[in-house]
Amino acid sequence: MKILAINGSHRKGKNTAEMLNTVLTEAEAQGMETELVELMDYEIKECISCNKCLFKPECSIDDDDMGKLYEKMREADGIVFGSPVYFSNVTGRMKDFIDRSRPLHMVANELDGKVGGAVVHAGLRNGGQELALAILNAYMQGQGMLVASDRGAEDGIVSTGAMGTMFASCQEGKMRFVKGVTQDEVALTSCQRLGRNMAKLVQRLGAE
Repeated sequence: MKILAINGSHRKGKNTAEMLNTVLTEAEAQGMETELVELMDYEIKECISCNKCLFKPECSIDDDDMGKLYEKMREADGIVFGSPVYFSNVTGRMKDFIDRSRPLHMVANELDGKVGGAVVHAGLRNGGQELALAILNAYMQGQGMLVASDRGAEDGIVSTGAMGTMFASCQEGKMRFVKGVTQDEVALTSCQRLGRNMAKLVQRLGAE
């Protein structure tokens, strides 16, 4: 059983990747095979709205790397998406990836029944994380995925989703920031719980 993480950040290995790796580490502890995909390692052209995928589960663009990503998503039992937040939305890189995933959705929902999760990160404390997370959740629901929570039945409340921030405090009108998401205990706790819950849901579905 495998959980795939897809990072839409333009900066590989930084805060969003750290959050995704925290999810994957916990999933591995639950027995999952895992893989982190950095979208910056792949050539992804923009959707040209040709609508070929309305009739066949195919994309007319066949000279970039989306075919490799289609197969990775098809093979995974669970997928966790991650993005930094710019102007209360996912990155342009992630949005191109989302748009190009239409061939997995238009004729048949090929990701239907897979377990989903999402993490987001922004500099500000209220930097649009909730809206960006809602966008990713809506995408997963549209694909027929089963979206996992970052809270279990016995867990206390720490957040309403895996959302990180660089914000530390504001003193005398001056903003102060932490060095990275590894100093955001709330975000890392949410990521750990998300990884655990995704793994358990994958296992439960596999046993049915």
